[in-house]
Amino acid sequence: MATALAKSLRYQEEKMALLSMPMFRIQGVTRTTSSGLKTQGDDTDIDITTVLSKEGRFEETQHVFNMMYPPLNSSVVAAAASYHSLLQGCLNNAKSSLPEAKLVHAHMIQMHFQCQDISLANKLVTVYAKFGCLADARKVFDEMPDRDVVSWTAMISAYARDGYANKALKMFNEMKQTGVQPNHFTYSSVLPACATLASLEQGREIHEEINTSGFLSEVFVGNALVDMYAKCGSIEEAHHVFDKMPQRDVVSWNAMISGYALNGQIEKALELFQKIPNRNVVSWTSMITGYAQNGLAVEALKLFQQMQRAGVKPISNTFASVLSACADLAALDQGMEIHEDIIRSQFKFHVSVGNSLVDMYSKCGQIKNAHNVFGKMSERNVVSWTAMIGGYVQNGLCEEALTLFRQMQRLSIRANLRTFVAVLPACADLAAMEQGMEIHGDIIRNGFQCDVFVGNALVDMYAKCGSIESARNLFDKMSLRDVVSWTVIVAGYALHGHAHEALKLFEKMQQSGTNPNHVTLVAVLCACCHAGLVDEGRRYFDYMTKHYHITPAMEHYGCMVDLLGRAGCLTEAEDFINQMPIKPDVTVWGCLLGACSFHNNIEVGERVAERFFELDPKNSAPYVVLSNLYATAGRWGDIEKIRRLMKGKKIKKKPGCSWIEINKRVHSFLVGDKSHKETENS
Repeated sequence: MATALAKSLRYQEEKMALLSMPMFRIQGVTRTTSSGLKTQGDDTDIDITTVLSKEGRFEETQHVFNMMYPPLNSSVVAAAASYHSLLQGCLNNAKSSLPEAKLVHAHMIQMHFQCQDISLANKLVTVYAKFGCLADARKVFDEMPDRDVVSWTAMISAYARDGYANKALKMFNEMKQTGVQPNHFTYSSVLPACATLASLEQGREIHEEINTSGFLSEVFVGNALVDMYAKCGSIEEAHHVFDKMPQRDVVSWNAMISGYALNGQIEKALELFQKIPNRNVVSWTSMITGYAQNGLAVEALKLFQQMQRAGVKPISNTFASVLSACADLAALDQGMEIHEDIIRSQFKFHVSVGNSLVDMYSKCGQIKNAHNVFGKMSERNVVSWTAMIGGYVQNGLCEEALTLFRQMQRLSIRANLRTFVAVLPACADLAAMEQGMEIHGDIIRNGFQCDVFVGNALVDMYAKCGSIESARNLFDKMSLRDVVSWTVIVAGYALHGHAHEALKLFEKMQQSGTNPNHVTLVAVLCACCHAGLVDEGRRYFDYMTKHYHITPAMEHYGCMVDLLGRAGCLTEAEDFINQMPIKPDVTVWGCLLGACSFHNNIEVGERVAERFFELDPKNSAPYVVLSNLYATAGRWGDIEKIRRLMKGKKIKKKPGCSWIEINKRVHSFLVGDKSHKETENS
């Protein structure tokens, strides 16, 4: 009893203390400490929460509210206005958090406000949507006895913004079926969902509705239409809407610039960029991104430098795009300079910028720097994890990639389509089929099995793990195939020595209307090489240049040398190398040197080894091959010379390595290796 009395007295003291604050408003009464008391009425229900909320003083707002409206005091109807203020504080205050919003919601439930006031319910839906809690937002929405256009628009906007485009469109159709008419905000919220799904027909239908309803004069509706048409690939319709807009703002111009760039019309994008009346940072970023997306990385970096000289400060998207350009060029020095700019900016903790830094360092071969950036990121999303996993794979650290993927799963971070495409090559390179099959199961559970990129990665994984039957089964079931699909299955059969089946598939590929690329031809030549099909190999090599106009690269020349060498045509192979229009590398010479070893041809082998020594003097391979050739011929003195030469140059033969997968772990062993923890028990 005494405790309750003490609490009551403390509450009264704190409430009275509010009256001495520098500024507050009472219903009908305004007081200030500096100019005295100005009475306008006799009400005493304090609405100071609105003042504090607008000033961004969220914690003080909540403290005042708790004193004014204790949970059990259900007689205070004036709390409704304060609920609005508190929820608005959650939306406006960057420091506010989801738990604070849930506290307000809990208080509303105790006060029976959650469904009785439609505007409060709408505000709750908006708050939950802001924090990404779509399930909570939907629950509040479903429990509303009455819904207006604001209610529906809030949910449609939330679904579209968070990537649930199908749900956004479904809710839009349900809304119309209930008799609620969309407004201009609804249309501008649902059009991005059409853009995400590339649903051009649905977008056109909504465009017709907008024309009928008269909302086309709203500039942000026009902007959403331009963006939708551009992302759906209909740049002509996007430009038609842009031309017909009665008013345009800078967003309109930026949308059109991005649209042209997205559709590969970079010249028209640049033309608009130069005409734009009031460029902002988004205009510059749109153009830089356009260059980067169209493979014009040098132009992207030049425009970024021009933007800096113009005194325009970059935003997070600017940094992300220009870092992508650095990654494409492997321009490490420029990437590191931009990293320094980011550290000095307000975007050093921005997740998209961190992701781009991880990707840039990975593609520049600086995996330690990529790992450091990843480790220091205060916030990570699935893109962050995917970038780091992909970085490990690109740099040959496949075990680390699989370890990171498992860590990601333990943290309950849901992998997306790109994550699976990034991690499957790690399984392929390690021949870790058990882990690959487990990932395949995850792909099926997540509904990604029909995606062509995932399908290609799975076919490649099974083929490289030794199960060409599983690879073929998946390939046959693919509803959509691209040039990569055909290439990986042809390469798979070539790898397994089934040259004739590989060539049959290549013929089927051409019959399907899919043109091969340079990688496909490498796979075809490899198939000929493994089967000793010299004439077919020569024919396909000529066919590549004459029919498909593909300029042979080092890999194609290497395959031809290997093909001729395996067939014993060593002199022809040597002449072929000497007539190459590009300078042969160690791989090409290595193919011929291996053939010399196989056919015990010391004369050609010595000449080839000399060329190899010039290109890569520290590589032990030519010394070992030459030594084996001398051993076969019984030239022991020459073997001793090779050994002294290696010792003098401090060249050591690299030990052979084997690996095995047990219980989802890949164990590697060197020759004579006793470092494994279970060596003594084996």
